[in-house]
Amino acid sequence: MTTTQTTLNAVGLAPILTWNNVEKSMRCYEGLGFGIEERFEQDGKVMGAMLRAGDARLNLTQDDWGKGRDRVKGVGFRIFIVTGQDIDDVAAKAKTAGVPIESGPKDQPWGRSFTANDPDGFKVTIARER
Repeated sequence: MTTTQTTLNAVGLAPILTWNNVEKSMRCYEGLGFGIEERFEQDGKVMGAMLRAGDARLNLTQDDWGKGRDRVKGVGFRIFIVTGQDIDDVAAKAKTAGVPIESGPKDQPWGRSFTANDPDGFKVTIARER
């Protein structure tokens, strides 16, 4: 693996993504093992949430439909999460929670992983490196 010197010393990364139904997406990510760190509400309605799994964070926001209701999401984007946990156990728990598993768990040259699909088509791969 080649490394490149950087000038940014990041201490975290929390992508902010927009979903059609943020509450449905929250349940999916809870099924993958994320906890809700913070909810964002407006007039009693959930408009977003910051989710956390270990040191990883993901911010879910409700689409305001400003770019149209038929806007495709999730194309060309994958959330890749590395864990030290048993992949088969994590996948089994996700499946029990109703999360659609697209593939795996299976061995890869670099480790073991499975891929799930969230409600808006974002692919989520959870992996354990060798």
